[in-house]
Amino acid sequence: MIETGERSAYPNPTDFEVMRPEYVDMEDGLFQASITITPFRVVGTSATKAGARRAAIYEAEKTYRNYHPSYRMRSPFPDKFSDQEGVKWRRIPAAQREQLGDYVFVGEDGEEDYADLETMLLWDVRPVENE
Repeated sequence: MIETGERSAYPNPTDFEVMRPEYVDMEDGLFQASITITPFRVVGTSATKAGARRAAIYEAEKTYRNYHPSYRMRSPFPDKFSDQEGVKWRRIPAAQREQLGDYVFVGEDGEEDYADLETMLLWDVRPVENE
């Protein structure tokens, strides 16, 4: 049997999803999650343990892409959603992401603001399930 897919010593990002993270409660009120698949380790930081786990899995996506440039990374967020605080988020077109960030949202001041995925994970932005 001949495999046509790329092979790598680095685990697929989905392999990290099934592993139990180790958490550290940081002094600044944030949590750090580390997930290890020997000898590889990914680390993520967020306002909650669940957010830190999601951030670590996103780091696995980024690292896997370094090994496989053709790998298409999955966004941890839908293209459009409302978060648990009622803020509406919308993904920015790919051509504008480098300049603006990954998502646009309307801030408390009523003005549009922008955030990249790493910042959204740090803030522990979570989509509302039933929209």
